[in-house]
Amino acid sequence: MRYDSPLTPAILSRRYKRFLADVMLADGTVLTVHTPNTGSMLGCSEPGSRIWIRDSGNRNRKYPWTWEITETADGVLVGVNTALSNRLVREGIESGVIEELSGYDTVRGEVCYGNERSRIDLLLEGKGGRCYVEVKNVTAAREGFAFFPDAPTARGVKHLRELAETVRKGDRAVLLFCVQREDVHAVRPADHIDSEYGRTLRAAAAQGVELVAYRAKVSPREIWLDASLPVHLGEMA
Repeated sequence: MRYDSPLTPAILSRRYKRFLADVMLADGTVLTVHTPNTGSMLGCSEPGSRIWIRDSGNRNRKYPWTWEITETADGVLVGVNTALSNRLVREGIESGVIEELSGYDTVRGEVCYGNERSRIDLLLEGKGGRCYVEVKNVTAAREGFAFFPDAPTARGVKHLRELAETVRKGDRAVLLFCVQREDVHAVRPADHIDSEYGRTLRAAAAQGVELVAYRAKVSPREIWLDASLPVHLGEMA
C-alpha cells in the first residue's frame, strides 16, 4: 500500500482521550491529530518520539491529520494505524503473498456472522468452501517477539470464540496477525497483559482455528506485507 503523498514528520507531545494526540511539526506548529488505534500503543506512544502523520485533505473532519507511523527508541518504524491491517491483508491475499489464503474466488469485508453478532474482517469463498479471516494489528514487541494484545481485549476473546464455532460448523477459520514492524521473528500471545486471551487463543487453535502471521515493511511512503512469521503459543518469560 503506497500513500498518496509522503507523510509529514512530527514530534509527539502526548496521546490522550484514546483517539487524540498533540504533535509538533518541524516549523513549531502544534496540531491535534486523530489516533486510529484502540490499543494502549505500548512502546509506540512515548512523548518525544518521532512520528509521521498524514493529511486526509478532508477539511470537514474535526481532526484532518492522522497518526500513521511511530519511530521507537531503537529506531524501528511501526505502523500504528489499525485501520490499514485489513487493507494490507487483502492486498497480500490478492497478490499471492499470503499463500495460506490462496485459491479463493471472492473476498468480502465486514460480513456479519456468528452467534454473538460479530463482523468478520474478511470472508473468502470459492469452490473449496468458505474461510473466515479475523485480522489483528500487532505493534508491540519485546526481545524479537511481537505480541498481542497490548491491552486487555474482551472483544478479541469474543472473536476467538466465534472463530472456533465457525470451525465446529464445518468452515475454515483463520486468525491472522498483521505485524506492522520489521524487527521481530515470531508472534506470541501476551499472557502478561491478558491471560484470558492467551488461554482462549490456545483453546481455539486446539479446536482447529488456524494461526497465521505476516510481517510488514514500513516506510513513510508505503507499507506492504513481505514475510510470514511463526506463531508461538508458549508464554513469554
